[in-house]
Amino acid sequence: MGLKALVVALALTVSPVQFLTAHSTNGAFAEPNGTPDPSLTSWAVLGLSAAGVDSPGSLTYLQSQESSLSSVTNVALVALAEQALGAHPTTLLDLLRSARQPTGQIGPTVNATCWAVLALGSSTRATTRWLLAQQAKNGGFSWAVHGQPDSNDTAAALEALRVMRVTGTPVRRAVRYLLSFQNADGGFELSRGRGSDAQSTAWAIQGLVAVHRTPPRSAFAYLATLRQPDGSYRYSAKYAVTPVWVTSQVLAAVEKKPFPLGR
Repeated sequence: MGLKALVVALALTVSPVQFLTAHSTNGAFAEPNGTPDPSLTSWAVLGLSAAGVDSPGSLTYLQSQESSLSSVTNVALVALAEQALGAHPTTLLDLLRSARQPTGQIGPTVNATCWAVLALGSSTRATTRWLLAQQAKNGGFSWAVHGQPDSNDTAAALEALRVMRVTGTPVRRAVRYLLSFQNADGGFELSRGRGSDAQSTAWAIQGLVAVHRTPPRSAFAYLATLRQPDGSYRYSAKYAVTPVWVTSQVLAAVEKKPFPLGR
């Protein structure tokens, strides 16, 4: 083996876990040359936790940032990460409960409601009825109320439906719609014609696993093509952006761990 081939072979031994942990400072995660923030740290924690790896210092950091969280989705994301680290984020969960409207909707969007359900780990009858009412005729779910359905939000809704213990026709319709976003390269795209990307593929895998459907092998093969020598994953064949965020999401998917972790 030549020197160049040896260097490449050694580089490929760097794992996604090693890549992520290299971008943590006292438990706070940042993109290369970026600054730490609680959302990215939460994603990294979830990815590492899915792989069975601890992230020392992250719980302390996330708890110190709780007062800065301004949206239901961010509150839910941080709550999920803190739970993955073994904590019970009472204050954050209370905030989510207080954001529930009489209709059952939690926060301003369908997406926010899904995230809140995942963090709470349960659902009221009103919230379950409300979310089911947001399913479009094609079986998909959108980010916003009356919005255009997409793959990511349909996958997130499938994870929420698992928490709600919903089975049957709503799940079958959502799965069928989600699978329609898979492309010939094995990857999934966010919306029609956008092209495959790692994060949409990761969401699709997690959504399918959540409702006990076997994800296509080609989806994992697609993700493998995006793996970089430094352990990170590209966003797509064309773009390599936000590698910490992308790698965190892919790591949970390749481990076949939907949210909430451990439930």
